[in-house]
Amino acid sequence: MKKHNSTSDSSFAGNGSKDSTDNNQLQTIFQYLFENIATASMVADTTGVYQKNICRYKRDLEKTGRLWEIEKKLCKKTGFKAWYLTTNPDKAPKQLLTQLNLF
Repeated sequence: MKKHNSTSDSSFAGNGSKDSTDNNQLQTIFQYLFENIATASMVADTTGVYQKNICRYKRDLEKTGRLWEIEKKLCKKTGFKAWYLTTNPDKAPKQLLTQLNLF
């Protein structure tokens, strides 16, 4: 009796496409926020990266000290209060950079 396999073998190949997509999205977000100060919604709109992914990358970048929240004000895209973000240390709040240098 012949078995019918509805899933191709290539779908289990583990070719790393998810990892490379994640890495490309992270680089895109990092570069955009290095050059611009924006909310997650604004980044999603401009880059095409899903907002939920941006939130995950935001958390990871914050933990490594490479992303800063500048100020909380109305988002130009949604009209709701949101944090404006940057990955550029020159635009980071000065008190946070001083605290980081103490450790």
